[in-house]
Amino acid sequence: MGGFTAMPDRRTGGQRGYADGTDAEGGEGGGGDRRGELRRMELGGTSVWSATCRRLVLRLTARPEQESACRCYHVTLLLEGEAVVVHEGRRTALRVGDFYCDDDSRPREIRTGPVRAVGISVPRALLPLPRDEADLTLGRRATSRDGAGALLAPFLIQLTRDSDTFMPSDGPRLGTVLNGLVAALFARAARSDPAPPSRPEPGALAPRITYFIQRHLADPELSPRSIAAAHGISPSYLHRLFQGEQETVAALIRRQRLERARYDLADPAQGGTPVHVIAARWGFPRATDFTRVFRAAYGIPPTDYRHRSRALSRRIAT
Repeated sequence: MGGFTAMPDRRTGGQRGYADGTDAEGGEGGGGDRRGELRRMELGGTSVWSATCRRLVLRLTARPEQESACRCYHVTLLLEGEAVVVHEGRRTALRVGDFYCDDDSRPREIRTGPVRAVGISVPRALLPLPRDEADLTLGRRATSRDGAGALLAPFLIQLTRDSDTFMPSDGPRLGTVLNGLVAALFARAARSDPAPPSRPEPGALAPRITYFIQRHLADPELSPRSIAAAHGISPSYLHRLFQGEQETVAALIRRQRLERARYDLADPAQGGTPVHVIAARWGFPRATDFTRVFRAAYGIPPTDYRHRSRALSRRIAT
């Protein structure tokens, strides 16, 4: 594996599946040949796996709430065969070229015939996407035929196929690239419903403005007034649009910027970037102000958060 922290090839043998808390059965009644192969490698805190199996039923239990800090988002790409996922009572049929997005906070069941698949597990803390937006993708299917999926699929396949060609120092950097591609895939999947009309009703305008904010967080001029001007409405009307939301426009901007800064602080590839540079990148020109709002949001100063994230990545990698 070119120096990556990796698990050797192993046989599932019908005893356990791809994750803790999983029961595996081969076909109906547990009969049939249940042998399969699973290979896994670590890229910083993010892990990548490839698997082949004959017939399998996986029942995955939810991770206990007290372990929420270690929860991961999972993305599976089906390369051969067919599968069905039952998630919160909804059945999703997967075909070759489909991604499936979920996490380990909800129980689910996966039924397959003979399949070959690859996948990614990204700790929540390392995904550069707000949790509320990422959670919209849970239980959804995404395509590898266009958009971010068309970039992620070949990259993931090549990683699992040519892992021995990479240097040990490539691991965290490749993990960072994967995290960004997964975030782009999730963002597209979360907005996979039909686009709003060109003249949206008030109820459809707030989500469009939220998306605009996410795209312009690095703009130092981003403010309620600039957002209103960009959408042809008055600042007072903008604030009325968000009266029924959980936070004001200014609070939304601040939270989203903090999320991006938090991701950069946890990113091993940006370990040499000073905290004040990351803060300024995301709209916090004064380091003292950034430290104050970061502590208020997460209960810990940004420097301490960076140290803890590094420690968590090392524990996950081992």
